[in-house]
Amino acid sequence: MSSDESETPRRGRRSKVQRLIDEYDLDGEGERLEDLWTANREERLSLRELADDFNRRLLRAVMVEVGMNPLDGEVANTYRLLTDDDVSSGMQTQARQTLEREGVDVDDLQKNFVSHQAIHTYLTKYRGVTQDKQTDEDRIQKGLDTIQRLRSRTAAVSENIVENLVSTGRIHVGDFEVLVDVRVFCRDCGTQYDVQDLLEEGQCECGGDIVSTGSEADVSE
Repeated sequence: MSSDESETPRRGRRSKVQRLIDEYDLDGEGERLEDLWTANREERLSLRELADDFNRRLLRAVMVEVGMNPLDGEVANTYRLLTDDDVSSGMQTQARQTLEREGVDVDDLQKNFVSHQAIHTYLTKYRGVTQDKQTDEDRIQKGLDTIQRLRSRTAAVSENIVENLVSTGRIHVGDFEVLVDVRVFCRDCGTQYDVQDLLEEGQCECGGDIVSTGSEADVSE
């Protein structure tokens, strides 16, 4: 079983999302998540966006619990520093230390952050919610997840190789960080995008939707 969720209600256990809602008194959060996921297409949030939004609300609740009085921008920025792959290790460490000085158990906090799968399980199995055109979103999300796993794996392997070459004196480099940037270039309109931005946006400057009702190819390992 994934660490992102408990057993389903049919076996008498709460989902991880419901446990956190109860534990941190996030009253109305379940209804809010449901409304945002089933809204019309222009206002609807993806499962990934819902997970990030829920995690920011959880972070705010934890900060308030230890006596902090965070502003909206402060919560969003702290969450970005803790979770964004593009944030340097130094900035992430600084953000962790700031929270720890205020009494936040950052390790426990990050374990409580939920994934989009946990949000999906909570909405569909715990609350019994269905969503129109969910198949398209699921396929895009599956592609994003696969790309992210491959990108993380490439970065980890590259870092290990560089560290080995440095330790054996074959190359010389200072304090380094491996960055893996996957971009998509459209030859028709001449624009390029980070692959995640393109898939989430759904179109390039050509104006044609990426998601098609015709044949589709899933990104899979």
